[in-house]
Amino acid sequence: MKELSERRKKWIERTIANDRSNKKMLYNRFILFLLFVFLQLCVFISTVFLLAYGSPFGLLLQLVSALIAAAATLHVVNSHERPSTRVNWIVLILIVPIVGVPMYLMYGEGRPMRSMRRRILPSKVKTEQEVKEFYGEKEVENPQERAKAGSYYLEKYENYPVYADGTIEYHKTGEEAFPVILRELRKAEKFILLEYFIIAHGKMWTSILRILLEKAKAGVQVRIIYDGFGCMMNLPPKYDRYLESLHPNIKCLTFNTIIPVFSMRLNNRDHRKMLIIDGKVAFTGGYNLADEYIGEKLRFGYWKDTGVKVTGSAVRSFTKMFFYMWNAFRKKKEDVQKFLLSEEETDKHTDEPGISIQPYDDTPLLPHSTGEAVYIDIINRAEKYVYITTPYLILDDFIRASLCRAALRGVDVRIVTPGIPDKKIAYRLTRANYAVLLKAGVKIYEYTPGFIHAKNMVCDDKCAVVGTINLDYRSLYLHFENAVYFSDCLAVMDVKRDCEETVALSYERTLENSKQSVFGKLFDSVLRLFETLM
Repeated sequence: MKELSERRKKWIERTIANDRSNKKMLYNRFILFLLFVFLQLCVFISTVFLLAYGSPFGLLLQLVSALIAAAATLHVVNSHERPSTRVNWIVLILIVPIVGVPMYLMYGEGRPMRSMRRRILPSKVKTEQEVKEFYGEKEVENPQERAKAGSYYLEKYENYPVYADGTIEYHKTGEEAFPVILRELRKAEKFILLEYFIIAHGKMWTSILRILLEKAKAGVQVRIIYDGFGCMMNLPPKYDRYLESLHPNIKCLTFNTIIPVFSMRLNNRDHRKMLIIDGKVAFTGGYNLADEYIGEKLRFGYWKDTGVKVTGSAVRSFTKMFFYMWNAFRKKKEDVQKFLLSEEETDKHTDEPGISIQPYDDTPLLPHSTGEAVYIDIINRAEKYVYITTPYLILDDFIRASLCRAALRGVDVRIVTPGIPDKKIAYRLTRANYAVLLKAGVKIYEYTPGFIHAKNMVCDDKCAVVGTINLDYRSLYLHFENAVYFSDCLAVMDVKRDCEETVALSYERTLENSKQSVFGKLFDSVLRLFETLM
């Protein structure tokens, strides 16, 4: 890759340093993107209507449109989509085929571009094979107890082993996690891997970047992945080249670089959040590398987020997740085995003999949702309680049914959602799901201090999941995500206590205070047709 010219490098540095100029440039970039997309929509719709009503081919075009809508409807009926999603698409296609059919081609079934599938799936398989060869075909024994059925599913069907060594440390806020992250970064000796949906200039990223540059100069290999769409309003164009120009040991990849045209690939975003240091320590959770996640910037009230720090053999799963994405898009591939620790080098010390730690990821490239499967499994086998925190509650039939059944059989089901929303429409859809859950006995709370971005689930003092996976269609079916499933350790109780403390700060919703007007119910019914786009 060609180095940036000194002139351009100085321009980017000056832009980053000047917050006002940075915001103006990024804002204009976003407006330009929207303008191009809007113009394409206008041209498309105008062309169709002109052909339909301004030429002798109008009747023929309408007939073709009806046939396409009918074919699309039959395809949806026979697809593997969830029942509620099928109904939404069928209604949209039949009522407004000119919009419904193109939208289904872009968003239906969570399908990514073929080129993305051709790149990522072979890279994933190859990386998994290299890790298996390095450690031997069989890494750990499958847990056979019913209590660890989720772990068994992830290992057997998703190739993510469950590890019985190391430690997992829960962080209930970004402010709590941040100094720990900086401390571990300063210890790096060999490599640092970062993958985040959002990177934004401020105290958090400046502090981390300063350490990354120091470590790169000391010989540490630094690899960075960030999502092009997630960073569109935060980073200048070609920021990846700027980072690489800082030092030869720093390499960067922008996932799905933004282009101002309709493209299905922009719908599939890298929402994963991982930091791996020397193969010894890994961090993940809901927080990105931006100041609102560590309490330095006020957005939507207090921004609550959570995460975990993992040590031991489980870190190798994070390394595997990172490099199958990296090698899928970089011309110069990395030798994954150079970034793996041998069994002798791995610190397997643990103070909790029964611990199970299992990092995993979710991908839109497969017909099923791994994240959803894990969530449903936990809910279905809950006996006493299941506590959930999520920024969005836009549920499909399966998760909704599991939550209702759990509550009806006497399980204490509690869900915490934001008190102050970041997206008004998503918030409206979240509230539209309250009534059916409340009628079944699910308890719903809205976090009064502000916005809760944490994605946690904890069950029966036995197991928990912390990661990036929201309870909405986009997160479960369209994005690349990751999480950690862990059980039989003190961190499970830390997640539970944090949820109880969060509930104490929240406002409980009931059927009485969640009533909707007739027009409100009608609006929500129409809005649900578009829930797969939220």
